[in-house]
Amino acid sequence: MFEQVRHRPPTPLAAPRELVVACAPMRSNVNLSTIARTAGCCGVERMIVCGHARLDRTIARDGADSVGLEVRNSLPPVLKTLRADGYRLVGLEQTTNSADLHHYAFTRRTALVIGNERAGLSEAELALLDDTIEIPVWGLPYSYNVATATAMALYEYCRQFPS
Repeated sequence: MFEQVRHRPPTPLAAPRELVVACAPMRSNVNLSTIARTAGCCGVERMIVCGHARLDRTIARDGADSVGLEVRNSLPPVLKTLRADGYRLVGLEQTTNSADLHHYAFTRRTALVIGNERAGLSEAELALLDDTIEIPVWGLPYSYNVATATAMALYEYCRQFPS
């Protein structure tokens, strides 16, 4: 027998997550808001977003309040600062040397770098990364929606570092 439990309290973390989500300028505030909602569910406390970023609170829900959103002009200076702060820069992008998400071991102190929905990450941004990861696709289209892919990568990080 199952009884539905709506809005179960979050699982407590032993320490704050050392995970930052850094996003290139997005075309859609829906995607950005969905990423913020997922980041909130995963216990991420900080997102750095570029361009004219704005969250839709009806989509981001509690993520709009629980995730600190820092807006910057462009991604390369953000990545340089994160590297100087000791983060491993991991791009979520299909490249010639991307690691399969199923086989990638995250470091605890990671900046997950997310590209634009259409253009992905630029050559200048890719040159600053330590690693790139991609999610296998078994059908068409050739890639997942940016918010969906980010959710999968965040969940995998949380699976590897559950507390």
